[in-house]
Amino acid sequence: MSHHTDPFAPAVRTANEWLAVVAGRLDTDDRIFTHRAVRAWLHTVRDRLGVHAAAHFSAQLPELLRGVFYEGWIPGHVPVPHDVPSFLTQFAREAGVSVTEATALTGLVTDAFAELFSPGQLDHVLAQIPARLRYVLLGAEFGKTVWDITAAPPQPIAPLDLEQQIHALAEAVAALATGLETLPGSEIDAAAQVSAAQRAHRILLAEGLTGAATESL
Repeated sequence: MSHHTDPFAPAVRTANEWLAVVAGRLDTDDRIFTHRAVRAWLHTVRDRLGVHAAAHFSAQLPELLRGVFYEGWIPGHVPVPHDVPSFLTQFAREAGVSVTEATALTGLVTDAFAELFSPGQLDHVLAQIPARLRYVLLGAEFGKTVWDITAAPPQPIAPLDLEQQIHALAEAVAALATGLETLPGSEIDAAAQVSAAQRAHRILLAEGLTGAATESL
């Protein structure tokens, strides 16, 4: 059936384009696995957003992925607790991976979505989630391991000290420099530069060093 007679064809094509970007980040040709990872990410993040934030976020999704986002959603049951173990356990269960694998996988999907969403949209979502979950969504950045972020009981998050701020800034600069680096005689990769800038911004956002992260944690 041609795209001219199938009203669902454009939605299917767009959803497949998004899956292709995520699959590229995951370095896999397995679209079934990619779909599971995307579904797990959408559901796990969705359940930790309020109703208004979830609606705002879902408006950025392609039609079919919006349906995936709302699959099984119960507005009266959100947001669920924001502890890291339950986040990783839910993601791992829906993606069909181990909890250890879930952390890296979550970060890769986040990177793909940062490329696909309109500028600033993912930052807005991350800003509504406590810092420990932002670390998970960024793939346990800054040398943190799954054990580091899950083993300790939840504690009130204190203001960042100078050493932490400097470390976060160094990570952001390194990410930006990597993307901006151009070999002599080679062409400038605009897409890589944009991706590097977005990643540097997300690193700062995770540490509450941008204006977007103004929520009380």
